[in-house]
Amino acid sequence: MKKTFGSKPVNRGLAIGGVLMSGAAMVLAQDTGTLEKENQDLKARVMALEELAQKQGIMPSGTPAPKLVSAVTDMTISGYVQASYFGNLDHPASGRNGGYLWNNKDNSFSINKVKISFASPAVVRSETDWSAGYRVSLLAGEDAPVLNSGSSTTGFDYLREGYVELNAPIGKGLKIEAGELISLLNWESGDGGAANPNFSQGYQWFYTGNGPAAGVQLDYAFTDWLDAKFRVSNGLYQGPVDANQGKSIMGSLNFTPCKDAWFNVIGFAGDGSGSTLSVNGASIIGGYQVTSQLGTGFEADYFDFHKDNSTSAELWSVGGWAWYDFTSKVGVALRAEFLNDQDGWGLNTTFGAPTPFGTGSGITSTGSQGELESFTFTFNLHPTAALKIQPEIRYNHTSYAGGFGGKRDQVIIGAGASYLF
Repeated sequence: MKKTFGSKPVNRGLAIGGVLMSGAAMVLAQDTGTLEKENQDLKARVMALEELAQKQGIMPSGTPAPKLVSAVTDMTISGYVQASYFGNLDHPASGRNGGYLWNNKDNSFSINKVKISFASPAVVRSETDWSAGYRVSLLAGEDAPVLNSGSSTTGFDYLREGYVELNAPIGKGLKIEAGELISLLNWESGDGGAANPNFSQGYQWFYTGNGPAAGVQLDYAFTDWLDAKFRVSNGLYQGPVDANQGKSIMGSLNFTPCKDAWFNVIGFAGDGSGSTLSVNGASIIGGYQVTSQLGTGFEADYFDFHKDNSTSAELWSVGGWAWYDFTSKVGVALRAEFLNDQDGWGLNTTFGAPTPFGTGSGITSTGSQGELESFTFTFNLHPTAALKIQPEIRYNHTSYAGGFGGKRDQVIIGAGASYLF
């Protein structure tokens, strides 16, 4: 009795389960067929779109299929954000710090720079293989008009540098760069405190240097300790677009006698910013890492200006840097500079020198000859690996009468912060 009573619901359950399973199989077969057809239709549409894009030149064609994202995955992105506050103890009536470069506006918070760089993997010298790469840097902020290749030129508003690089298998490998190139002159980088031991930019960087210029550069390493660069550009002060038929040449011999020391000997000649101005000169920059904590740097420059093939003027400068890191998070830096404008052409904007930054920021004086000195003391604080904070005090002096907004001396105090990524 127990077996008979219990077998009936079991049999009924098996019957019902069989019906359900048969129905599910039929539905699943229908769904599988539908999905397969949809996949085939989608594949056909994608192939048609790819064929159309290849015909229009939007996508490259070839076998095997190209790796469309390889350039993106290999690309590196870096940069920094920089802000600061600086004030002049004399608070000039114009509201601007005469002859000063960054933070020209007195008693003002500033967004100095926002920079982003895109670069391919570094081109490696090779005796046998060709290889190519690129680098592009875009920069915006208060300092951009002085730093960028042509902030007043349409199309170059935010471009700091942009060039293609090629290794030609000539000798040990010849590197060729073509495009908008940063100057070979100056010990300091135009990135200011993001790269330099001092936050503010030195006078030498502006008055005995030059901005980015479009051109071509050859770079060849003869030995591990001797490298040579040769560059032809539109002109020393031409920037991205040439305004005349003249060109400027620049060469640099780069010596590394030991792992802790280096120096570059640089020479240049050619048109400056037009057919009426030619600039010739030489420079030497270098550095020595005395210990792992103590570093030094130096720069000496000589410029010879010729205007209208008649008037001539000379400008020379010397500068030095020293920094010491007490710990990985705390350090100090000192910069000292001296610039001599014996013919009154290179520093005084009254006599034609360029204005460093903004209206009222140049050195103006009725005197035709003058000198410029600057001493800067900076604390370097690294709360984190990416953040750099630089409190700073800077003293400037000029022999130009009233060169700094009616005064010969100025003291500027403040701090800058750079976040590197």
